[in-house]
Amino acid sequence: MPDGNRSRLLKVLGVAFGLAIIVGNTIGSGILRSPGDVAAALPHPAWFIGAWVAGGVYALLGAMTMAELAVMIPKSGGQYVFARRALGEYPGFVIGWTDWISVCGAIAAAAIALGELSAQLIPSLAGRENATGIVVIMAFTAVNWIGVKAGDRTQQFLSLLKVVALLAVAVACFTAPAASGPATSQPLPALPTGLAFVTALVFVFQNVLYTYDGWNSVTYFGGEMKDPGREIPRAMAYGVIAVLVVYLALNAAYLHVLGIGALAHDKFPAATAANLVFGSAGLGVVRAVMAVTLLGSINAILMIASRTPWAMSDDGLLPRFVSRVNVGGTPHLALAASTVATIALVLSGTFQTVLALSAFFYVMQYATTFASLFVLRRREPDAPRPYRAWGYPWVPALVLFGALAFIVGNFIGDRANSIRAVVVIAASYPLYLLAKRLHRT
Repeated sequence: MPDGNRSRLLKVLGVAFGLAIIVGNTIGSGILRSPGDVAAALPHPAWFIGAWVAGGVYALLGAMTMAELAVMIPKSGGQYVFARRALGEYPGFVIGWTDWISVCGAIAAAAIALGELSAQLIPSLAGRENATGIVVIMAFTAVNWIGVKAGDRTQQFLSLLKVVALLAVAVACFTAPAASGPATSQPLPALPTGLAFVTALVFVFQNVLYTYDGWNSVTYFGGEMKDPGREIPRAMAYGVIAVLVVYLALNAAYLHVLGIGALAHDKFPAATAANLVFGSAGLGVVRAVMAVTLLGSINAILMIASRTPWAMSDDGLLPRFVSRVNVGGTPHLALAASTVATIALVLSGTFQTVLALSAFFYVMQYATTFASLFVLRRREPDAPRPYRAWGYPWVPALVLFGALAFIVGNFIGDRANSIRAVVVIAASYPLYLLAKRLHRT
């Protein structure tokens, strides 16, 4: 069969890639902005740091739960693969297409943000923010079109560069004097009590866990790992721990330089901390670090975007040609479709609408995945499981409860977009029937 018609991916990825894709997809610009909101809600150093530790622990438990499914069903495609196996074709279709839409929206948002940063760093690019973002998307599409190994090497380099840049900022902060002076003497808000404290905890964990979102990235490449039974659990554990270390280092650095009072009043603590440490060059330093962070995110998410439509096509839920793989092991037509959809979102500005709906989609996908573990344990008790989730059934039940609580929290905190997301999901059934018909013809 000609290379352009193959539907098999190449098993060439290892733990280093898994670690890089998790770091690249998880660590975004959020860690440079969100700590101020967390400190404002919980203005006490111990509670502030504790929230980031708790978020990392939850992400690690979720990763070690999902790892059982990723090893049991070592196929590329992410959470769609688990939902289809456990719950059936239509639930799988819903998870797959909402995941793909969300991922394309995330790429578009990161590309636009990078275009805006580029205009600030290079004034001649002002007014060309969209064009800059599209050029970056096309450049990474070209790299990944070459083959999965090219994408792997690029992601490892960008993720390493990202971690080094962020840790360098943290180290620089610790070499500066501790918080003092008018820049850090903001009055300390009172720690809430009673119901207000519970509300603050819910708000904080929503912010923190969204910042950790991305720890499942390696599951999109299960069919391309050389030894999934060993490499996927290791990559997921190492990836979450690496993210936790970076987040704790940065947040401790913010506390050292700003103090909890100033941090609680700051919407962009990374810029304020850099200004105190680097002086007039501080804002440029932060912009450069953010640009490096976004580059790593765009390549990681673009690689992820092509795997779900490939898997859906391979299972008969999309036209057959979408599952074609080129000689380099890239599902090139799925990659092309993802790039076109992302550029359309950039040009139309509708990526903001997609991102508003994605908060609901993401927690729905996690809840479905954790529920799938229980379904498959009961329905397929004798299926080979080279790796088993920690503390079954209690730990999986805990992360499932957390995901369900987040769905409730989304309805309470953003009811309008949650309802819109449910409407979009309900409207998916005609698309499912159309996809099945196109596949048959």
